[in-house]
Amino acid sequence: MENLNFPGYRFRFKNSENNPLIFDVVRKKFVVLQPEEWVRQHVVRYLHEDKNYPLSLINVEKQIRVHTLSKRFDVVVFSPKGDIEILVECKAPKIKITEDSFDQAARYNLDLKARFLLVTNGLDHYFCRIDYENSSYIFIEDLPSYNGRMG
Repeated sequence: MENLNFPGYRFRFKNSENNPLIFDVVRKKFVVLQPEEWVRQHVVRYLHEDKNYPLSLINVEKQIRVHTLSKRFDVVVFSPKGDIEILVECKAPKIKITEDSFDQAARYNLDLKARFLLVTNGLDHYFCRIDYENSSYIFIEDLPSYNGRMG
């Protein structure tokens, strides 16, 4: 797998039936290592190791209902109260993040009410804070670190 625009993290790997697997610390199991999964695992480590979010507040491949549709988000971070704090949409590194893909994630989020949104392909990261009063989002430099008082 290619190097991504994240700090260097240590991962556990193994092979099964000629498929490379990576250990997911949230799901507590080995999963098939695809390009999007490589990005997702880096995001989980970034949130936990660099931003100090407890693993107990992080969900991976979380299915959430938006109106009558079910939408799967790559990573969801909850507040201790159970509100959605951060939604993360991961793409494979070769997928360019367009305004359309970002807008789609932001539109879903208007109903879900996450405070922050991250869209990444592992190389380019787009962070934003949601402004519900004006139905818009404000790009920010980085996500805030966990301080135990979210939500």
